[in-house]
Amino acid sequence: MTSLRLDGLRALITAGASGIGRVIAKFLFEAGARVHICDVEVKLLNNCSGEFPGIGTTVADVSDETAVDHLFADVQKNLGGLDALVNNAGIAGPTGAIEDIDPKEWRRCIDIDLTGQFLVARRAVPMLKATGSGTIINMSSAAGRLGYAFRTPYASAKWGVIGFTQSLAKELGPHGISVNAILPGIVSGPRMEGVIKARADQLGIPYEEMEQEYLQKISLRRMVTAEDVAAIIAFLVSPMGRNVSGQSIGVCGNVETL
Repeated sequence: MTSLRLDGLRALITAGASGIGRVIAKFLFEAGARVHICDVEVKLLNNCSGEFPGIGTTVADVSDETAVDHLFADVQKNLGGLDALVNNAGIAGPTGAIEDIDPKEWRRCIDIDLTGQFLVARRAVPMLKATGSGTIINMSSAAGRLGYAFRTPYASAKWGVIGFTQSLAKELGPHGISVNAILPGIVSGPRMEGVIKARADQLGIPYEEMEQEYLQKISLRRMVTAEDVAAIIAFLVSPMGRNVSGQSIGVCGNVETL
């Protein structure tokens, strides 16, 4: 439970039923925000509804324009407006040498991790403008500032998120809307375990050895948690963060290289 209060704040978190998104939704909800989430997994959405009565839910793939339209119809009905958008939806994408990556997997990664943020933001912005203020948080990655060998689709999408964020900050600032990107590093949890395993399998080394190689690239020599990410987002959507905009904020323990 956070001591920061966000009473009445109307927030949408994409991919909010599991992983980092679920922790963000829980963090904001417990701080008093009115929260709506979307996800592609019906069962996970139902679990969130059961644990956090009052959170609105919609089944939606953010790369599908029609699904996003449906999402915002639900957001309008449930929240009656919007104060904060957390563009969290994303996938890890394929791991492999560039010549081995299937173009379909490339497109899917870009569609979800970058185009999905555009599709959601284009519907959120009119609602934020109607409010007269607000915040957009776009999820990028340490890969969005460092590049990531053998993860070119993911890194390319996350670099794109940085440009998208900085452009929107300039465009929307005159409307009182702040826009920032969060750059998590190695976040502990099943998704990162899958990434490390895929790289370990590619190199033919044990998982534990691969994990240590990752940790040696972090100045603090530890992974961050989803709660670390959620705490920064809560600050940014609160009145305390109202003058922070156009920034790429690393929550990563200082990842030195990837």
